[in-house]
Amino acid sequence: MVPVTVSAPVRLTGDPLSVGWLLLAVTGGVALGTLSGLVPGLHANTLALLLAAAVSEVPGPPLYVGVAMLATGVTHTFLDIVPALALGVPDPAMAASSLPGHQLVIEGRGREALRLSALGSSGAVLLAAPLAIPLTAAMRAGYPLVTANLPLVLGAVVALVAATEPDRSKRVGALCSFAASGALGIVFLDVPVSGALPVTDVLVPLFAGLFGAPVLLAAIEGDGVPPQADPAVTMSRRGVATVTTVGTLCGAVVGYLPGVSSAIAATLALGLTTRRGPRAFVVATSGVNTATAVFALFALLTFGDARTGVLVALQRADVPLMLPPLVATILVAGVLSAVLVPTLGDRYLRTVGRLDPMWLAITVLAGLVGLSALFAGSLGVAAFGAATLVGHLPPRFGCRRATLMGVLLVPLIL
Repeated sequence: MVPVTVSAPVRLTGDPLSVGWLLLAVTGGVALGTLSGLVPGLHANTLALLLAAAVSEVPGPPLYVGVAMLATGVTHTFLDIVPALALGVPDPAMAASSLPGHQLVIEGRGREALRLSALGSSGAVLLAAPLAIPLTAAMRAGYPLVTANLPLVLGAVVALVAATEPDRSKRVGALCSFAASGALGIVFLDVPVSGALPVTDVLVPLFAGLFGAPVLLAAIEGDGVPPQADPAVTMSRRGVATVTTVGTLCGAVVGYLPGVSSAIAATLALGLTTRRGPRAFVVATSGVNTATAVFALFALLTFGDARTGVLVALQRADVPLMLPPLVATILVAGVLSAVLVPTLGDRYLRTVGRLDPMWLAITVLAGLVGLSALFAGSLGVAAFGAATLVGHLPPRFGCRRATLMGVLLVPLIL
């Protein structure tokens, strides 16, 4: 375990021009994160890897590109709730909360759900930044033991998620979903793929098929998004603060533990907040999703291991790991994103509510197939089809969609 050396190729103090360029990079990253957050099937990881591929063409120090990458990832964690609520296509990290969130939309409380999500995400940023220092120190002591027994740790996570299902049939379904999605991971993750872009990513079709396509197919005969009521938040401030704290702490699991996704950590958070209702689900899972960006950055600085696709892109681009500007990027992107969620989300819900749900679902499905081909070629389309079949298992058994994250967990365990 070798800590990463932090370098400082750009002088920020007393250099308004450098600060201006950094703010411009943050703004560009927020724009990219907004795009990836609002487009079903498109993930911030993919855009960050595209930036990494183009880093040599970008004028200026690599730090600016890294700032844009990080801002893209943070913004995505705020905005990905919008298509999860409006279209029924959750980002994998939001899979655990998709059904509770839909419950609020069906009740006409989708605008409230957007604001609850923004509160959970922004609160997680504020909590995670100071908590990351003591938690990183604690993990430094226990990290060798965790990595030495990683298969056992991840196996325990799988068992815990399955055990928290409410009855036997759902627990059996959870194990089946873990196994089937794990088989997909074993088959596709290490297969070379080629697409039309300089960066290939087989996770795009796998996640689109597992988490997006089954919901869209079910929505073809649905009634669409009903009219939404006022945006007033009916959850108490204390309740929001409590659930955000739970989500933030569960997000630390993702930041420091290899192989555990936000969806799995969100499921653990849901187990701790299950009696608080769907509003708590939305706040907790949004907090998990965003807190991961902070904790994963500190894990990269301390252990040298990238836990997210965005941080993998940072490593590939040889971005200097300067903690002050990178943490400042997270905070600034968080503030901007918290404003964008209700501003764009309300319009998104209103627009989708006016469209025919059948044609909307078919159009988005066609887009997911196109993205699969774009990022992974014909093999990506095949992976999308296979993942779509596996993605029907959780609703058939009534278990959580987060069990489909076996696509990453099972190969790591084996």
